[in-house]
Order: sequence, then C-alpha cells, then structure tokens
Amino acid sequence: MTEGTILAQLLAQAEGARGDLATLRAIVEEAGELGAMRALARLGLGDDDAPADVAELRELLDAWRDAKRSAWKALVGWLVRLASVLVLAGLAVKLGFGEWLK
Repeated sequence: MTEGTILAQLLAQAEGARGDLATLRAIVEEAGELGAMRALARLGLGDDDAPADVAELRELLDAWRDAKRSAWKALVGWLVRLASVLVLAGLAVKLGFGEWLK
C-alpha cells in the first residue's frame, strides 16, 4: 500500500462509523507517521542510509564542539600569559630593573 492509502481508508471508515475512538486514534497515528516520513524524506533522511548519516553528523558536531572548546582554552591561555608578561614588565619598570639594562 502507498503512504496515503491507509490514511484514506481510515478516513472513509471513520465517516461510516461516525468516528469511534479506535478509528480516530488510528487516523491520528497514521497521519503522524505519514507526516514524519514526509519530513524525513524532505530532509534527505528517508532512505536506508539515514541512521549512518545521522551518526556521522553527530560525530562531526562532536568534533566541532571539541575544536571550539580547544580554541577557547588556547585563547584564554595566551591571554593569561600576555597578562602575566605585562604585569612582570610593569613590576620590572616600577622596581627599577630597566636601569640595569642601560
């Protein structure tokens, strides 16, 4: 059966049965599944390779997050080193160590 055939049959059944609860639940379930399948197909994740594609995307996202975290750590490390050098240079000038160089 095609994707919409079951839903069409359930809708016809609901019309004839005056919408009993089981038929309405089945309609909602089929409509939700059909909508989810269409959304996945539009995203390019409707084939058999989709689980592998999603796993690869997750790995790439994890790698990106690790790289970003490492870059921030390196930047903070360099800023701390620069601040330390500036403080030491300021102390050296303040204590007169600049005169020793002359």
